[in-house]
Amino acid sequence: MGSKKLQIVLPVLFALVMIVGMLIGYKLKEETGGNGFFKANKKYTVQEVLSLVKSKYVDSVSLDTLNSVAIDAILEQLDPHSIYIPPQDVAIVNEDLASNFEGIGVEYEVLNDTITVSRVIAGGPSEKAGMQVGDQIIAASDTINLTGKKIKFSELRKYLRGPAGSQITITVLRNNETKKVTITRGRIPIQTVDAAYMIDTSIAYLHISKFADRTYEEFMQNLEKLQAKGMKKLILDLRGNGGGLLQQAVNIADEFLDEDKLIVYTEGLHNDKTEYRCKRDGLFEKNKLVVLIDELSASASEVLSGALQDWDRATIIGRRSFGKGLVQQQFQLSNGGAIRLTIAKYFTPLGRNIQKPYNKKKNDYTMEIVNRFHNNEMDKPDTAQPKGSVYKTPAGHTVYGGGGITPDIVVPVDTIAYPSVFYNPIFKNTAASFAMNWYRKNKAYIATFSINSFKNNFNFTGNDLDLFEKITLKNTLNIQNINKAALSNVLKSIVGELAWGTQGYYEIKNTEDNVVKKALDILK
Repeated sequence: MGSKKLQIVLPVLFALVMIVGMLIGYKLKEETGGNGFFKANKKYTVQEVLSLVKSKYVDSVSLDTLNSVAIDAILEQLDPHSIYIPPQDVAIVNEDLASNFEGIGVEYEVLNDTITVSRVIAGGPSEKAGMQVGDQIIAASDTINLTGKKIKFSELRKYLRGPAGSQITITVLRNNETKKVTITRGRIPIQTVDAAYMIDTSIAYLHISKFADRTYEEFMQNLEKLQAKGMKKLILDLRGNGGGLLQQAVNIADEFLDEDKLIVYTEGLHNDKTEYRCKRDGLFEKNKLVVLIDELSASASEVLSGALQDWDRATIIGRRSFGKGLVQQQFQLSNGGAIRLTIAKYFTPLGRNIQKPYNKKKNDYTMEIVNRFHNNEMDKPDTAQPKGSVYKTPAGHTVYGGGGITPDIVVPVDTIAYPSVFYNPIFKNTAASFAMNWYRKNKAYIATFSINSFKNNFNFTGNDLDLFEKITLKNTLNIQNINKAALSNVLKSIVGELAWGTQGYYEIKNTEDNVVKKALDILK
């Protein structure tokens, strides 16, 4: 892939893994370290310097800022996943691993500088108040203008979220008319199983976005529904899953592995070896299983896929995973902030630690995924070299440690059907805006479809695609030579998500997904 593609794709990859995966890939304990991380009898040099600045420095300074800088500098010398969380961010960061939050119950995107509702959560406060997908939020509480400027998502969260039972009146634009909607905030469930459906009469597909505190419960509910529909074989999709709570991944692994098999163990200098083993009969211990991973699959995703690979329980398909084999524990600080500190490493049943090297500069760690593009690992399977030490599974298969989970079958990025322009932020925003506008104009028409009938019987016309090409040209992108079937599927998938949520998105997207197609070849 060329340098242009790298400039486009890699910030997205890194943002997703290093912000999402890094913040949620840890083991949270009820006991968080007593009175505080820095409290000690001995006064260290860092504390002495801060005390001197406070008492002697010529100008006034913010000690909170200096403390944050000092903490960040200390953690910079450790590993890339030990992080400081400022007090104002703790609740938001912890929310990523919770099963719910308090708010109005919508998902939204900023399209053409306007906040646009992309999903109304079923049964939530916004649905009860009459909010609809496609509504444009232009004001909050009658005084806060939310249009015509680049608003940060953190600011928007502050305006729209709040304690359950509180009310907010927002102004929306719908069908060129403004409406005021009063919403009583409530507790909103967070779903981490994005899609679960039967591909055919015996093969099911299930996608997990992250491992939060109800993921195992969601997984079991969906697995039982799929079994009731005749599931005999399963495609478990962990692509893009940056990790989360270790125990949730362990519980799911237990449903696939029999007896008291070892699933994972953790060990550190100050933490004794802790083993996580199967404890019960699983719902899916014998039937065929395929697991899909990619370069954004990290942490708990690698625990689950690594255990299944070590025990020859599943065929792993896709691209080499991120390579995060470090366990974090959260420690509360006296200022209200927190540190997530790496306390141990996790090891797969065969003893593999799949953590990629981090003994050089932090930037080198960051650039590791960049280098995968440079060496064509993403789009040429024969260049996807395994990393680290060699291990043998009970069935004699060779697996590797020290650089992520290497799939049993590598499926590269389809750069022919999906060239670099598909990953361009301008293209992605234009596609989202086009699909949203098309959805608004065709709501009644879409309502005549189910997901299946839309997936099987609808395609964008040549006129629609020509119009989209003209719009992209205005935005300095030329897409005249790209694969029209792939383009249609991208737009169709977005419309499917607007109409039926993430379930609609994945059911439609997967019809043209080469990794899913390879999984079906293996299972049939």
